[in-house]
Amino acid sequence: MSQRVLVTGAGGFIGSHLVEELVRQGYRVRALVRYVSSGSLGKLEELPPELLSEVEVVRGDIRDAECVRRAVRQCAAVLHLAAAISIPYSYVHPREVLETNVVGTLNILLAALEEQPERVVVTSTSEVFGTAQRIPMDEQHPLKPQSPYAATKVAADALALSFWASYGVPVVILRPFNTYGPRQSPRAVVPTIILQALQRDEIRLGNRHTRRDLLYVADTIAGFLACLRAPLERILGRSFNLGTGREVSVEELCTEILRLMGRQGVPIRSEARRQRPETSEVERLCADATAARTVLGWAPRWTLQQGLQQTIAYFAQRLQSFRPEDYLI
Repeated sequence: MSQRVLVTGAGGFIGSHLVEELVRQGYRVRALVRYVSSGSLGKLEELPPELLSEVEVVRGDIRDAECVRRAVRQCAAVLHLAAAISIPYSYVHPREVLETNVVGTLNILLAALEEQPERVVVTSTSEVFGTAQRIPMDEQHPLKPQSPYAATKVAADALALSFWASYGVPVVILRPFNTYGPRQSPRAVVPTIILQALQRDEIRLGNRHTRRDLLYVADTIAGFLACLRAPLERILGRSFNLGTGREVSVEELCTEILRLMGRQGVPIRSEARRQRPETSEVERLCADATAARTVLGWAPRWTLQQGLQQTIAYFAQRLQSFRPEDYLI
């Protein structure tokens, strides 16, 4: 297998796992990583050296059209994950989030129009749906973005589908619900709970009653690989949800993590600064992944308990790198 695949956002949580698995599967991987003066490759630095040495690293910025076009050149497939993903950050810096998520996606689409890869997988988010109007949520669920971040992802998805309709750019949208696992940012809910449980005698959270469909990162990666291998005529111009079809509240999630860590009884408290504005809160998300199962042949393999155990072990081994008193947006 010698197909060259571009992964944007390769230095991030999901992107680094995707790069690692693609290399293991025998693909030639080009990784677009946002340039920083320190030279850091982000989470790619956690890959085994023998795998990282196989990766063609391109440093740049998804907002730079010429950089993106060079990165796309001679790639058979583009897996576009680069995004500004923090919802709290989008309240403070909506323009930066829009430029990264919408202009960045436009740059990918224009490059694909010019360079003609066989397929472009655009990464979406369940946040585009807003609070569930029905459960489970299939791809036809109404879109109701409730944060600037979610609005930019609605725009990016619509732009991608418009390029399919207008120019025949071979686009498919992959929409993982709430991915968690090793290498995730400590600002996300699962690492937040784990890190506090490792170092504190109480857990401070935002809204404890919101419900989410939690998907272990290995299952998310399997979804990307399924999109990469599926017959084009079955997937182009379509969106696919990835999720377990099971929802859990933040409080239930916290209780389960504490149980797995042997810390039952640790108090769980709500903290105002960690909560979204009331009308921006997404109360429920729960996926209907029937299309992914029937068209892509994909199904989640990891239970919540298995995924949490792997994630707890990861953060416990790297505890010195994190400060639980910091609330990151």
